[in-house]
Amino acid sequence: PAPAVPLGGGAAPRLYPLTKTRAKPAVPLGANYRLIDIPVSNCINSDINKIYCLTQFNSASLNRHLSQAYNSNVGTYNRQGFVEVLAAQQSPVNKDWFQGTADAVRQYLWLFSESKCDEYIILSGDHLYRMDYGPFIKKHREVGADITVSAVPMDEERAAAFGLMKIDETGRIIEFAEKPEGDALKAMAVDTTILGLDAERAKEMPFIASMGIYVFSAKAMESLLDEHFPESHDFGGEIIPSAKDMGMHVQAFLYDGYWEDIGTIKAFYDANLNCNDPEKAKFSFYDRGTPIYTQSRFLPPSKLLDANVTRSTIGDGCFIHKSVITNSMIGLRSTIQEGCVIEDTMIMGADYYEETHECESLPGCTPIGIGAGTTIRGAIIDKNARIGMDCKIINKDNVQDANHEDEGYIIKDGIIVVCKDAIIPNGTTI
Repeated sequence: PAPAVPLGGGAAPRLYPLTKTRAKPAVPLGANYRLIDIPVSNCINSDINKIYCLTQFNSASLNRHLSQAYNSNVGTYNRQGFVEVLAAQQSPVNKDWFQGTADAVRQYLWLFSESKCDEYIILSGDHLYRMDYGPFIKKHREVGADITVSAVPMDEERAAAFGLMKIDETGRIIEFAEKPEGDALKAMAVDTTILGLDAERAKEMPFIASMGIYVFSAKAMESLLDEHFPESHDFGGEIIPSAKDMGMHVQAFLYDGYWEDIGTIKAFYDANLNCNDPEKAKFSFYDRGTPIYTQSRFLPPSKLLDANVTRSTIGDGCFIHKSVITNSMIGLRSTIQEGCVIEDTMIMGADYYEETHECESLPGCTPIGIGAGTTIRGAIIDKNARIGMDCKIINKDNVQDANHEDEGYIIKDGIIVVCKDAIIPNGTTI
């Protein structure tokens, strides 16, 4: 089967400060997981077991997670499988960082070609969705395409924020438009029944947007990147539209399911908290046939002492004491002391347990976790944060954007993000 190449992306300013010390695919998700677990799990469930994750930014935590989570169980003696992180590196030919998605793949083509496969599947590291890539690759082979682009149906309201495509009656792509508006947007409407939507849904969703997921024939990939467009750095904006203009066969494949780009703080926050609500939850980590895998950390079950928890998700190994938790996601190894109120909040948890005596013996030390009597509303608390007692993290002035990184937090889209390893002293009000 084709090797998969999830693209880790660059510095990810839209997710800052969650990406301050880690690559975007390593951002924690859904109490127990990290973003990269989504494409890797989709690959494993689709029987793709050669996975190269490309990144060039803060890749230490990504490396650690992938090597501990997957290497021992993706391959077997007879079929060599692996999940590898490929970071940007210098070579005699190239002295530069990755300049974009296509450039990243170009710099590692020599390695991919060793697998002598017929196709590559290019994935994105910051989407939340569950997909079987089998039918996608099958479609690519059936129509004999050079490139197949996975597309999601859209209504007019959302369409303007995406790269849209126009197709002919066979589903072949004849036009691209990046974030069109007004008449240019209306001109991109297509008959989505061609790709398999029923008439009623096709009326509601007359646009198709690229998901940033592609199947490339190996020959097409090599000729496009090395021969025809050696200076082009991006797949979606440059390589794929140029391939179509050159006369290559670029096909659309419809994915009609939940798909969310969680590349901004607001989208990331909403997608996580929506998993709590059975009415809103379009994505579930509970699926027997196609589970989402992650690192086996062998953590104890979570312990809740006299706590009141409503519509929330609690990760592994948490300790919650006499607190009220509503519509929140509490990540692994979280410690919440008594008398806390946590609402509409994502707490990412901790990377390690701290022994009680470790902090007690240090003067002025704030323990990892949430101190007694603290109220948190509408926030994201990054890993290993030390929040003191009787704090109020509630955005009381309803500030939309503010940078207080020196004090350990940033406000984006009205959401307070407490940075990784931050110390918030007792009695602080944000």
